[in-house]
Amino acid sequence: QKQLVESGGDLVQPGGSLRLSCVASGFTLDTYAIGWFRQDPWKEREGVSCISSSAGTTYYADSVKGRFTISRDNAKNTVYLQMNSLKPEDTAIYYCAATGDSVMGLTPGPYDFWGQGTQVTVSS
Repeated sequence: QKQLVESGGDLVQPGGSLRLSCVASGFTLDTYAIGWFRQDPWKEREGVSCISSSAGTTYYADSVKGRFTISRDNAKNTVYLQMNSLKPEDTAIYYCAATGDSVMGLTPGPYDFWGQGTQVTVSS
């Protein structure tokens, strides 16, 4: 069974940092592009960042450029999202999802497999 499991969410003060992890089980990530998305109860799911299977291409939402960094370690079957200079508006459930390189982007539609999410709360 193909699964993605996110971890690393936490309560952090504004200006703080977190690193989220997305681990695959039941399949290998090295042929998939991976996207990070976030959603809070009052908004639609928003694309945050994505990375191609070889890590040669990355995209970021304007709202996180310069603060978030996506990376991957295919040997560990894991994709990371390093989040720095966190703001209260970054508060959301963060999801990772897998798709093919040819359709990767910051819209959720093309993504085939989704994790259950990890909660990130930025508050003083």
